Amino acid sequence: MEKTAEKLKTKTFTDYMRIWFKGVLDPIGAFFNRIGVTPNMMTMLGLLGNMVGAWFLAKGNMPLGGLFMLICTPFDALDGTMARLRGEANEFGAFVDSVTDRYSELFILGGLLYWFTTNNDHISTVVVYAAAAGSVLVSYVKARADSLKFDANVGILTRMERYLVIAPLLLLNLPIYAIWIVAILANITALQRFWKVRQQARKPA
Repeated sequence: MEKTAEKLKTKTFTDYMRIWFKGVLDPIGAFFNRIGVTPNMMTMLGLLGNMVGAWFLAKGNMPLGGLFMLICTPFDALDGTMARLRGEANEFGAFVDSVTDRYSELFILGGLLYWFTTNNDHISTVVVYAAAAGSVLVSYVKARADSLKFDANVGILTRMERYLVIAPLLLLNLPIYAIWIVAILANITALQRFWKVRQQARKPA
C-alpha cells in the first residue's frame, strides 16, 4: 500500500530533473566513486563551495559568488547518485543531505543580506529576509506534511527552481531581481503546499 502511495505522490520539477539527468549523473557519480571521493565528501564540498560563494556575495562580487553557487549546488544531486551507486543510500544520508542543502541556501542569502545591510539598502535587506523565510518554509511545510503522511510535493518554486533563478541572475549581476523573485514565489510555494495539505485533511477518511 505504501509503495502504491509513493508512486502516486506528486513529482516536483526537482524530481523530474533527477530523472531526466540520470544518464548524465550516473557516469559522473561513478567516476568520483572510482577516484575515491565519497558521497559525504561531495556533500561537504558543495556546502563549502556555497560558503565561499556567500563570502564573495557579502563583498559585493555577485558574478563570482553566483559562479560558485552554479558549480557547487549540483553536488547535491551527485552525492545522492554516488551513494546509490555504492549501495550506501540510506535515510540518514538523505537527512544530512537535506540539512546541508538548507545551510547552503541560507549561506548564499546570508551573503546577500550582509551586502545589502552594509550598503544601507533597507528594502533589499527586508526582501532577502522574506526570500530566506520563504525558502525555509517551503522545506518545512513539506517535511511536516510528510511526517503526518500528507503529500505536499507541489509548488512553483522548489529548490531546483530557486537555484535556476538565483545563480544565473547573480552571474549577470542582477541580485535584486533574484531576491524579489524568490521572496514572492517561494512564499507562494509554501502557501500552495499548505493548501494542498488542507485539501487532503478535509477529505473524509
